[in-house]
Amino acid sequence: MNKQNSTLKKAMLEALEKSLGVVTTAAKLAGIDRGSHYNWFNEDLKYRNAVNELENLTLDYAESQLHKQIKNGNTSATIFFLKTKGKKRGYIERQEIEHLGAMPSMKVSKEAKDKIDEILNNEY
Repeated sequence: MNKQNSTLKKAMLEALEKSLGVVTTAAKLAGIDRGSHYNWFNEDLKYRNAVNELENLTLDYAESQLHKQIKNGNTSATIFFLKTKGKKRGYIERQEIEHLGAMPSMKVSKEAKDKIDEILNNEY
């Protein structure tokens, strides 16, 4: 890798950190085109790992902001958190659909009907 590419990659990584991972914004800040970033990402494991680590840091930052909003009593933030992180405790919205009509047998083979019944029995 030449020194210019190394310098540009470093500038892009710094710009990605400043832009919270927004590639278009970071590319403009670094003075490169978005395609260069994606080429480096696909071809350079070290660069890809650095980008992935920045994405994790950005996610950590967003989660910390969510927690601040929850601490400040933001009901929407609390509901969002429970719907995403509280699924194991039952905080999930579900749409339940009950079909009471019969399926026309001429359109579905017996094998297909048996497979559908098997899937549905395992799901519910």
